[in-house]
Amino acid sequence: MTDLRDTAELAEALIACPSVTPAAGLVFDCLERMLAPLGFAVHRFDAGEPPDGPVENLFAIRAGPQGKPHFAFAGHVDVVPPGEGWTSAPFAPERRGELLYGRGAVDMKGAIAAMIAAVRDIPADAGTISFIVTGDEEGAARYGTIALMERMRELGSIPDLCLVGEPTSVNRLGDMMKIGRRGSVNIWLEVPGVQGHVAYPHLADNPCPRLVALLAELDALVLDEGTDWFQPSNLEITEIVVGNPAGNVIPAKASARISIRFNDLHTGAGLVEMIGAIAARHGGTAKGTISGEPFLTRPGDFSKLIAEAVEAETGVVPEASTSGGTSDARFLKDFCPVIEFGLCNATMHKRDEAVALPDLEMLARIYRRITERALAGG
Repeated sequence: MTDLRDTAELAEALIACPSVTPAAGLVFDCLERMLAPLGFAVHRFDAGEPPDGPVENLFAIRAGPQGKPHFAFAGHVDVVPPGEGWTSAPFAPERRGELLYGRGAVDMKGAIAAMIAAVRDIPADAGTISFIVTGDEEGAARYGTIALMERMRELGSIPDLCLVGEPTSVNRLGDMMKIGRRGSVNIWLEVPGVQGHVAYPHLADNPCPRLVALLAELDALVLDEGTDWFQPSNLEITEIVVGNPAGNVIPAKASARISIRFNDLHTGAGLVEMIGAIAARHGGTAKGTISGEPFLTRPGDFSKLIAEAVEAETGVVPEASTSGGTSDARFLKDFCPVIEFGLCNATMHKRDEAVALPDLEMLARIYRRITERALAGG
């Protein structure tokens, strides 16, 4: 049995379970074996249908006395594909010096190991502690944390505060926490034309110039200048497709995709509508998929609690930031105040992903301080 007090051993056990998104089975077996001996009631279930499901999820809860606070940890055990060229096998954790190598070491099996080690000796009468863990954060995320939240509502287990263990630190452990995230929307653009021979352009209608003009207008678009807590929204062209194998044919249509990361001056639906109006002026259409809306947990008691815990262990006061991509905090913010804090993110999603062993133990101590303070009411 893995030593539940040894954060590195817990991390090694989780890394050793291959769990490319969507994760299922073995890694959740491992997680259950860690949590059940600590008194957690473990609920595992699958959600969704193909192509994005089914997805395995886990909700574990150790209920404290009625009226005491409920503090939740949230995270994921799925990982991105490891790719080629690793120095050691990606799912065979290996310690070399003060580093532990393996896919998921920082994103985010190391943090989940630190969470488990952190709650090991917290008495059950201190309050309610839960773990919200999905197997589909790195993938489509349709049947992961959203499904977990539905199950938690059914159980009547809504936390008062939630900490997501994403790797937020940049240069050293403790230098950044995320108090919000920008929204994300992908928009597919299409401009129709009339196919024809390039030698007879009067008999055809080339959509490519109109798509180029549309993209030029969008690329020059200034969405905003940012806000007190968010950087300016940005629009990026991510794909251009004509799909024309012949050099002497004017294509029947031209398509493109854009991605917008946006702050709280916008909504996903509002941006899709705005881009649709611009596309229409160029004879095109726009269809969007919203991955998440922006949110902000305004600085206050929760962020202060985390900052003080981090400073006590590291001597560093974390910067409160909303930078970076999206996370499952975009869903959990509908439950309660949510903040992200975790390991250094320099090697996440990279070949030879690795975590510093001292950081793992320090993170467990930070998480314990946070949990104790949260259960004591701040």
